[in-house]
Amino acid sequence: MEQVAIIGIGCRFPGAESPDEFWRLLQDGTDAVTEVPQSRWDVDAFYDPQPGKPGKMNTRWGGFLKQVDEFDPQFFGIAPREAVYMDPQQRLLLEVAWESLEHAGQVPDQLARSQTGVFIGISSNDYQQVLKGSNSTTDINAYLGTGNAFSIAANRLSYFFDFRGPSLAIDTACSSSLVAIHLACQSLRSGESDLALAGGVNLLLCPEVTLIFSQAHMMAPDGRCKTFDAKANGYVRAEGCGVVVLKRLGDAVRDGDRIFSTIRGSAINQDGRSNGITAPNGPAQEAVIRRALANAKASPSEISYVELHGTGTSLGDPIEAEALGNVLAQGRNLEDRCAVGSVKT
Repeated sequence: MEQVAIIGIGCRFPGAESPDEFWRLLQDGTDAVTEVPQSRWDVDAFYDPQPGKPGKMNTRWGGFLKQVDEFDPQFFGIAPREAVYMDPQQRLLLEVAWESLEHAGQVPDQLARSQTGVFIGISSNDYQQVLKGSNSTTDINAYLGTGNAFSIAANRLSYFFDFRGPSLAIDTACSSSLVAIHLACQSLRSGESDLALAGGVNLLLCPEVTLIFSQAHMMAPDGRCKTFDAKANGYVRAEGCGVVVLKRLGDAVRDGDRIFSTIRGSAINQDGRSNGITAPNGPAQEAVIRRALANAKASPSEISYVELHGTGTSLGDPIEAEALGNVLAQGRNLEDRCAVGSVKT
């Protein structure tokens, strides 16, 4: 199986608006969690420390970007009136995709009409709620449809750059971005795409989803995701956008691209039936890890670091860690350790 090279990165995360800033944030152990900004919603109106109280959320915290309401529509050939009705996630994707291509040293004009694929993970659309709250039925127009459809989140990139490869929006909840990268790699290896943009976007613009997750007792009341900790009591919602530029390794070497990393193999599956529709399944997680290692032609003993999902819950963390341990223990000496982590912390 041919390896896939990562040749460019673009990102906007809480406390970091570029790959270099994000790396420094990780190095310095910076805590990017803040109270909900007033520009998103009035947290005092919805907050109650009592878990599960109807109509209330038991957290005041989240990870937020500095700005999500600033956009230059003319740069992307979009009329200002249309931009008003565009989900800010679409606007953010345009900006970060452009930055990822710049980072990769790719000239957009030279990619027009090329077999460049776009694979975008997206699973929330708060902006529709925002628009419903501020507009009447007389304000409904054609831009609402294209501005808020998941399919257009990916298709708008292909349209703007004039890419002719596949263009897909993927919603598999928390794994959407990773599944997007998996599908992009498959497209590259099959020859369907010669270059691919893959990533995901998520913005927190209204309180409804946080209210839902609070009712499900998923939120950490203190706004800290305590992954692998006995005190784990939930996670913290956050927003951001990340896009990587992918190319077949041989093509990247041939073209003299800067290669940041390579993807040797990947795999996806589903938990099937478990203790509940949101509960993980340990054996299914072991199976997908084994399949990814097999696709990469890698042995468990080669793995020295794993970035885990790390939900920060007493249910999910032990199942995930045990599944990983059961797989990576094979053929590994006791002194040959594997570090694990979760950026959520």
